[in-house]
Amino acid sequence: MASTTAAQETIAIPDRKGKWKRIALIVLIALVAAGAAAGGMYFFLSKNPGKVTVHPPAPPVFVPLEPMTVNLLSDDSDHYLRVGLTLKLADDKMQAHLSDHMPEIRSRILLALSNKHPEDLETLDGKRALAKELIGLIEQPTDAGAPAIHVEDVLFTDFVVQ
Repeated sequence: MASTTAAQETIAIPDRKGKWKRIALIVLIALVAAGAAAGGMYFFLSKNPGKVTVHPPAPPVFVPLEPMTVNLLSDDSDHYLRVGLTLKLADDKMQAHLSDHMPEIRSRILLALSNKHPEDLETLDGKRALAKELIGLIEQPTDAGAPAIHVEDVLFTDFVVQ
């Protein structure tokens, strides 16, 4: 019987050296992982933030046109339209090109306006349609090979139908 109790005693005593080795290995792995994480953060966050610059969009350029007065098409009596326009452009280059060709652009606008009926311009939808039509007329090329003028919007500053 003595031999069976001795065998039970050797099984019941745990190995303390192996337990400390496992704990030391886990702590070492955790320290290496924390060091790698800290090094990665330092590497990615220490890059020069000046390389990525975000430029705010350039403010639009507004070009007011002289007010125009035209006779409208009418069957019963004389009607006229007095309109003031301001063009919203993307940049100064468009403004320079526009001012170089202003007589031709004003002529296009006057011809388009004089071809309208008073009833077409009474409603809000009629005015919006006119603005879109004027954008198309202004954006047509003025010279062969010349850059096209890009108009973002046509704004009415004065609009009188009588």
